Amino acid sequence: MKYRLILTVLTLALAAPAWAGPRDDRPGPNQWQDTRYGHSHRYPVQGQRVGAPPPRSAVVVHGQSRYGFDSGVWYGGRPGHYVVTRPPRGVIVGALPAFVTVVTLGALSYHYANGVYYRARPHGGYEVVDAPDDAAPAFPTPQRTFVYPREGQSPQRQANDEYECHRWAVGQTGLDPTLQATGQVAPGDSRRDDYDRAASACLEGRGYSLR
Repeated sequence: MKYRLILTVLTLALAAPAWAGPRDDRPGPNQWQDTRYGHSHRYPVQGQRVGAPPPRSAVVVHGQSRYGFDSGVWYGGRPGHYVVTRPPRGVIVGALPAFVTVVTLGALSYHYANGVYYRARPHGGYEVVDAPDDAAPAFPTPQRTFVYPREGQSPQRQANDEYECHRWAVGQTGLDPTLQATGQVAPGDSRRDDYDRAASACLEGRGYSLR
């Protein structure tokens, strides 16, 4: 009788996972779900600060800048201060994750992941390219602001200043535009103008011109 009881308890313990509640597949905080072209993959929202890229990240050098690349996510900055970022056009990476989506637009094939388009190079590797003209936006794109370093700040220093001014503007206005991709912020939020003014004032105070 004792052995039968022990066997019953073990059977119930092994079966417990099957009784678990429904899985929550919604993006978590600071994540967005990329559903363009049926891609259906989750990524961290751009602009987040991280201590370092994942250990398995590939190191990609472009001009005077170094990036980390892992699972479709790009990291820019310097040791101790990395930010989830968008790669500039022309960056070449040796390999892409297996889950990228291949799409044909305008008779050309592209590899797509995390809002970024890549084209295979004849002799190996993949190059970041502009979005095709007939590509639908993954989410609304705000009007772009160009930031010019008046005092000769390095790209790394500019990335650091832009991130810190972003966080300061979020604290002043209560709005984080980077969360728009996750659906947590509506595209027409009335606080966006306040955020833009706060971020601009911060950057101008650090020696940048904005246009």
